Amino acid sequence: MKKHIITSLLYTAITAVLLGVVYPLVVTGIAHLAFADKASGQLIHNANGEVVGSKLIGQAFTGANYFHSRPSAAGTGYDAGASSGSNLGPTSKALGDRVTASIATETNGTPVPVDLVTASASGLDPDVSPAAAFYQVARVAKERRLSEDAVRQLVADNITPRQFGILGEPRVNVLNLNMKLDLMAPAK
Repeated sequence: MKKHIITSLLYTAITAVLLGVVYPLVVTGIAHLAFADKASGQLIHNANGEVVGSKLIGQAFTGANYFHSRPSAAGTGYDAGASSGSNLGPTSKALGDRVTASIATETNGTPVPVDLVTASASGLDPDVSPAAAFYQVARVAKERRLSEDAVRQLVADNITPRQFGILGEPRVNVLNLNMKLDLMAPAK
């Protein structure tokens, strides 16, 4: 009996070390070698090489001279440690008030695209729809003293199509778009 207990404990320890330490380290190492950008969180660097964000996590842009992201319900806003939806139902007064306030800040006389006034399920969505980006062109162009055509072309050039032509929806990464906007005409 004692021999069986010792054998089972040894197998448990060996299995725990192999599957709990060695295997994850090997897989992580392979991921970093084969997919370095993706394994590191798809970080975005500025012209000076400094990390300014991630392609995977949204950021709040509030100035009129920047394209705005979707509202975030994650913690105090784009807090990856508190990722979650608001859990507010369609009849919630709090949700209605938040959407109404968002519409008031975004309105330009035409219907506001829904993704500019509603949070995503995670509250961390880094992308907006092309419609939401094009909706903001006039405001951004005016604030940056650029032609609307130039800003519209910038948006068009930054649309990521559906993956493999069928998966997901076309989208625009707001951080990438704003960084390219800053290169085109620095913010004042």
